[in-house]
Amino acid sequence: MTTATLSVDLKALSENWRALNAKSDCETAAVVKADGYGLDAGRVAKQLAKAGARTFFVAVAEEGASLRAALGPEPRIFVFSGHMHADTAMLQHADLTPLINSGDQLRHHLAALPGHAFGVQLDSGMNRLGIEPADWQDLRQDALAHHPVLVMSHLACADDPAHAMNAAQLTCFRNMTDDLAVPRSLAATGGILLGPDYHFDLTRPGIGLYGGAPFTDARPVVTLSLPVIQTRDVEIGENVGYGNTWAATRPSRIATVSAGYADGLIRAMGPQLSLHAGDIACPIVGRISMDLITVDVTDLTYPPESLEILNAEQTIETLAKAASTISYEILTSLGARYSRVYTRS
Repeated sequence: MTTATLSVDLKALSENWRALNAKSDCETAAVVKADGYGLDAGRVAKQLAKAGARTFFVAVAEEGASLRAALGPEPRIFVFSGHMHADTAMLQHADLTPLINSGDQLRHHLAALPGHAFGVQLDSGMNRLGIEPADWQDLRQDALAHHPVLVMSHLACADDPAHAMNAAQLTCFRNMTDDLAVPRSLAATGGILLGPDYHFDLTRPGIGLYGGAPFTDARPVVTLSLPVIQTRDVEIGENVGYGNTWAATRPSRIATVSAGYADGLIRAMGPQLSLHAGDIACPIVGRISMDLITVDVTDLTYPPESLEILNAEQTIETLAKAASTISYEILTSLGARYSRVYTRS
């Protein structure tokens, strides 16, 4: 097989959810937007439902409709983008709960789907989605009269526990909601780790479920194995790859593997990464190209059939650091060409 193999450990996913669930006394939901962070939202959500999750969050109504088809009628599915005008039929037919982000969305929801469940998203300082404090004062009476099932906000800097923005947003959120008899949610993965003050009635972990920071105790969920297409010997001074960016300083054995930036392996990460044959690290040499990566396997005593770029030693956080990005981008960029294998190790 010439395509790379992306293995998803569903047991590790469940264990990460259970570990985060154990950190609070409230309900723990699960964020499965962006197709379950690139790992197949249906499979991911079914596994998390078996672990105990009863509430799920997606970005847009289309994701919610697909998730409803996978999960059946019982779980709650919230939609972060709220009630867009074109979403009415989908929200109704798939029984999705929009998180209202503005006065316009609130008025449209109440007119288009009277009696249909909704939540409210408040802006506590991130200035991205949600109703701002001044607007909430004008809208809250009308919203509360129709019994929202959740009021939530989102932390901007929860991955940095010492950041002053965390306490500022907590204060803002409490000022807007402490007098409400409505379930509340503020914490995603980082917020869970900030402690009980941030937990309220429901937490909604995302990246921590999939093995990413700031949940440093997370089990790795993904392994990515790249097949070797060809190996060759190069002499001292010979170059490898586009731009002649690498030259051999010793007689070397170079393996060319099947994957590249078209598969989400960002070109910039190459110089800082190795691929692994068991516990032996083999450095990437030359530039990562669209479909191919060249690797120095001189120190191996055998010709490898495949090499791993993601494993327990080199995680999504390692790749993110090498590419000067975040693990969210690494996961959601993993390409469609991979053969996906789901395990329960």
